[in-house]
Amino acid sequence: MARMTMIEAIRDAMDVKMGMDEDVVVFGEDVGYFGGVFRCTQGLQKKYGKHRCFDAPINESAIVGAGIGMATYGKRPCIEIQFADYVLPAYDQIVSEAARIRHRSNGQFTAPIVIRMPTGGGIFGGQTHSQSPEAIFTHVSGLKTLIPSNPYDAKGMLIAAIEDDDPVIFLEPKRLYNGPFDGHHENAVTSWAKHEKGEVPEGHYTVPIGKAEVVEKGMDVTILAYGTMVYVAQAAAKENNIDAEIIDLRSLLPLDLDTIVNSVKKTGRCVVLHEATLTSGFGAELTSLVQQHCFNHLEAPVLRVAGWDTPYPHAQEWHYFPGPKRVGKALKRVVEAQ
Repeated sequence: MARMTMIEAIRDAMDVKMGMDEDVVVFGEDVGYFGGVFRCTQGLQKKYGKHRCFDAPINESAIVGAGIGMATYGKRPCIEIQFADYVLPAYDQIVSEAARIRHRSNGQFTAPIVIRMPTGGGIFGGQTHSQSPEAIFTHVSGLKTLIPSNPYDAKGMLIAAIEDDDPVIFLEPKRLYNGPFDGHHENAVTSWAKHEKGEVPEGHYTVPIGKAEVVEKGMDVTILAYGTMVYVAQAAAKENNIDAEIIDLRSLLPLDLDTIVNSVKKTGRCVVLHEATLTSGFGAELTSLVQQHCFNHLEAPVLRVAGWDTPYPHAQEWHYFPGPKRVGKALKRVVEAQ
């Protein structure tokens, strides 16, 4: 087992698959010679050549469109959108082409393409480098949407995504690239060096798509979270002495509904966390599913804690970010409800 940051684990996943399969190609803005803005592809061009790891123009629609074309011809592109905020020009290609090819061709063609992109805030990126757009992808039939929260999952999930025969949106919480973050921005930065999930096996392994992980067992309340919010949930529960069962969803679509339902039926209470804006966020879908499948077991209304319905503010980053204080208030409200 090696110690890795999430950046290194993501790079290692691409390295493993490029070494195993010549049809795997990596490209995007600055991913070749420069190694990507976060260095996730550093060294891949030198190792595999410019024909398998290369730079693309600043044109997200063209990057994704070219990847879809390559995928239908048998390649397995793993492309990078430099920030999730920049994906919107490519949205038509993703929704109208990649997600529909299997259905439209009656199964004659598929689009085995992975679209990687850094997501979320916590790095003072402002409104154009901090958004969390996962809900616009989970709304689309034909896509799979994944968000790892640690290096171990990041490598295993990315390998599984590259091997999948359908398009996968792979969102990488950029605040977690170099270490876990519990929302306490005033504290010193921590690294993955001593975290159990910083241990990453060498070589090939996969983390199943569509399977959540119960990262903390508890009886008071179920917390549904993903990405950075997994660590915020742990901090909030600990600081408020609440015996919470915390589920890291990992895969938003397909969703591991069985794990969610079994937990909520046990605890009778549920809080849903995400960094994206509240209105029409993925938390609304989770809340609806919990109400639908666990209604007779609920002891209190399901609560959501999310970003505010505003652009992500640079100067007020920590007022927007759903930190442990806001999450703690929601947990106490749900647990104390009669």
